[in-house]
Amino acid sequence: MSGKLKITQVRSLVGRNEKHRRIVRALGLKRMHMTVEHTNNPAIMGMVKKIPHLVTVEEV
Repeated sequence: MSGKLKITQVRSLVGRNEKHRRIVRALGLKRMHMTVEHTNNPAIMGMVKKIPHLVTVEEV
């Protein structure tokens, strides 16, 4: 489970649930097609699993 994840926002937040918006912001994503790197840990994976329709995830 160690390693890094590249998380990219691929869908807009317009009209989305406030909880989903907060999760995207907590991941550090501010706009469409922005990519961030995070360590692969249960907290990050939990956030990603709640918004799979808004982001893509790649292992680095």
